[in-house]
Amino acid sequence: MSMIEGSVDVDVPVRTAYNQWTQFESFPRFMDGVERVDKPQATLSHWVTRIAGVTREFDAKVVEQRPDELVAWCSLDEPHHAGTVRFEPLGDSRCRVTYRLEFAPQGLLERTGDALGLVGRQVQGSLRGFKEYIEGQGKETGEWRGTISGGQVKPHAEHTPRPVPHWPTG
Repeated sequence: MSMIEGSVDVDVPVRTAYNQWTQFESFPRFMDGVERVDKPQATLSHWVTRIAGVTREFDAKVVEQRPDELVAWCSLDEPHHAGTVRFEPLGDSRCRVTYRLEFAPQGLLERTGDALGLVGRQVQGSLRGFKEYIEGQGKETGEWRGTISGGQVKPHAEHTPRPVPHWPTG
């Protein structure tokens, strides 16, 4: 497995950056090589990528997600990879987005690209693309504020049903 890490400081509040990151369908606008992302369920996404002339499709599952802090995922099939994106406030109107990706390069082309640092440059380029995109927008295009733990969606704290009191009768 190879590991790629990168970060970028973004001139928007952490909530704005996090909310935009939850909009997986917007990734093709700022991630090189991402053709399409569909999100049929809160924890499941389907990706179509095209890198160096090679098109791949795969499914990924969000295994941990905490609003304004973290999104962690793993692929469900090849190409095998897992990663995290962390969000750190740097004051009221600025934050740091840190990306960590572990992946298993397949074939000579991917192993060579990894050895030459091309994957790391692509990740850093995607982070810069995210910065330009969200700063240019000035606000998120949507949000998903749910929490996922162990691959399971947890109810929103503010939407958690409260017990109905049982009043004595008669």
